[in-house]
Amino acid sequence: MNFPEDAPFVSRPGSNLAAGAMALGVHVLFLLLLVFGVSWQTQHPAPVMVDIWDALPQQPSPRPRPQPKIVPPEPVKLPVPVKTEPAPVVKDVPPPKAPDIALEQKKADAERVQKLKALQEAEQKARDEAAHIEAESIKKKRELLRKMDEEALLQRIADEDAANETRRQKQAEARAAASKRQAELATAVGLYRDKISATVRGNTRLPDNLKGNPEVRCLVRLLPTGEVLSVRVTQSSGNVAYDEAVVRAIEKSSPLPLPAEREARKEFVPELSFVHRPKE
Repeated sequence: MNFPEDAPFVSRPGSNLAAGAMALGVHVLFLLLLVFGVSWQTQHPAPVMVDIWDALPQQPSPRPRPQPKIVPPEPVKLPVPVKTEPAPVVKDVPPPKAPDIALEQKKADAERVQKLKALQEAEQKARDEAAHIEAESIKKKRELLRKMDEEALLQRIADEDAANETRRQKQAEARAAASKRQAELATAVGLYRDKISATVRGNTRLPDNLKGNPEVRCLVRLLPTGEVLSVRVTQSSGNVAYDEAVVRAIEKSSPLPLPAEREARKEFVPELSFVHRPKE
């Protein structure tokens, strides 16, 4: 059977029967559980037994209470009287003299003062001994320091003397080496001056009218190799022909012989003061 989609809901007969059967089954199950639970919790009462008596039993008669025994009191014994003798008569005895408290206190003070004085004297003696020991120790330390200072001073003086002697020796050696060096340089310079003079003299053409032994001074500018850059007359001999002959001889002698040592060459380079005499 087909229903339109917009028709209201209509229950189906098959569905109602299934629902009714299911509800009936649930109710039957619930009823069985209820019955089983009631029967499981039910307890049967225990049987009761009853005794039947023809007559009531007789009660026993109460027992008489025992009477306490009366004990008679013991008789009190009276003390036996003791005879007392009269006290002996004591004659008048003078009481013992009380100790002189002031005297005892004075003695105790005197003993305490003596002990205190002895203690003070012992302390003062100990202090004096300690001061004496300390003074002796300080004295010994000062003496030791003085000796050490003296020894150190003597050692320092000896070291200074040795150093001064070494320095003097070195200075003397240096002076000797310098003197030797200067002598060697002077010798080398003199030797090369003589060589230069001989070279220039060999190239000098003296004029015919030259008389005597005239001196001419020239300033020669040189290179380190000995080559002549320029010659200038600084002091004339009075003979112009002779002066010019010497200048030409110096220029002709280029390069001039120079020492190989640098310090000796400093005497010639860059300028050389040259003196020439025809007869020397």
